[in-house]
Amino acid sequence: MNITITPTESTGVSRRLQITVPADTVTSYEDRAAQKYATQVRIPGFRPGKAPPSMVRKRFPEAVRQEAIELVINDAFRQAIEEQGLTLAAQPHVHDLKANPGEPLAFELHCEVRPELNLATVTGFTLTRRETPVTDETVTEQIDRIRDQRAEWSPAEGKAAPGDMVTVTLATAEADGTLPEGKEYRIVLGGGQAIPGIEEVIMQTAPGESTEQPVRWPDDFPDESQRGTTKRVRVQVKEVKRKALPPLDDSLAREVGDFDTLEALREAVRKDLGEHAKREADADVRGQLLEQLIAANPFDVPTTWVRQTVEGYLKMYGVPEGQQGRFAEEFYPMAERQVRRDLVIDALSERESLTASAADVDARVEELATARNADPGQVYAQLQKSGRLAEIERELTEERVFAWLFERNPVTVA
Repeated sequence: MNITITPTESTGVSRRLQITVPADTVTSYEDRAAQKYATQVRIPGFRPGKAPPSMVRKRFPEAVRQEAIELVINDAFRQAIEEQGLTLAAQPHVHDLKANPGEPLAFELHCEVRPELNLATVTGFTLTRRETPVTDETVTEQIDRIRDQRAEWSPAEGKAAPGDMVTVTLATAEADGTLPEGKEYRIVLGGGQAIPGIEEVIMQTAPGESTEQPVRWPDDFPDESQRGTTKRVRVQVKEVKRKALPPLDDSLAREVGDFDTLEALREAVRKDLGEHAKREADADVRGQLLEQLIAANPFDVPTTWVRQTVEGYLKMYGVPEGQQGRFAEEFYPMAERQVRRDLVIDALSERESLTASAADVDARVEELATARNADPGQVYAQLQKSGRLAEIERELTEERVFAWLFERNPVTVA
């Protein structure tokens, strides 16, 4: 195709190309479009697809013209991308389209290209490993959480206190000051389910009684329009329940799992906390390494990839549609870090030939099968069916990349 391509912007991973297609080329595409359109419509006196293009263009001028424009744009942008040698990160967008009959067709193509990572500096980083020690106190705190999860709620007399579960009917005054019929809620006091002012009214109200008081909404309330406002609230307490923790003895250990004694449970908790602390320390030192590596080798990332990662977070966390805009802003920095991390891993694994092989994946599956006391073939088939083999390959590749980097960047233990 005879087209004119003029680059108008080249910043980071952003590219803009002004593309102009001669009028006679557009006309030739109208003939092609007419032939294509003829297969989709019926014209009296002609078999399907056999009507002359000139007649099709006369009968359906707007449809043929639109079809031709789409064909021109698709072919033109493909040719432009090839001639400019661009490796696209996402589908480009057409802007400022000018497609007047009898005139050249012109548009600006906005593209994002895959970033090229040089990563010239991969050594000389300062890394410190900080592993949180597991103490008797942390073990006791974890066992207390286990007890709390198995606590039973029993009806309590008198007014509620922090930590109690209450069943209440709440009503908040409308803009005109009227109090509507209340709604029933079940709230654990002190758990952040209700604003402090409402919790105070609840704790002042005995079961079976009702209280009306003005309540001030906190200055950090999620809905900005309600921050610092004062509204009249009616609270009716229907029931108060208090938590009863199970005894801290061997029976608790047996209830939790395959533990004969409380001491055996303590040792298992200590081991789990130690493994968790190790994973946290590993993740932290990897984060330090990547942060310094990226700072030493700055590069731009396609915003399209970051937005796609944000959308994945929103879906993974099940964020309601009405709250996605706010959460998208919060997730964006985290998504951008994830994209940069993935690009660094990909670049180094390719440059240094560190990508996990099929044999590496097979070996890891063997390990998983041994740990489960299962047949390796069956485990492999299950992982393949669930699409997790690619995850294992990625994990192994990352392990090899980080091992390569840590060989060149010693870690100091704090």
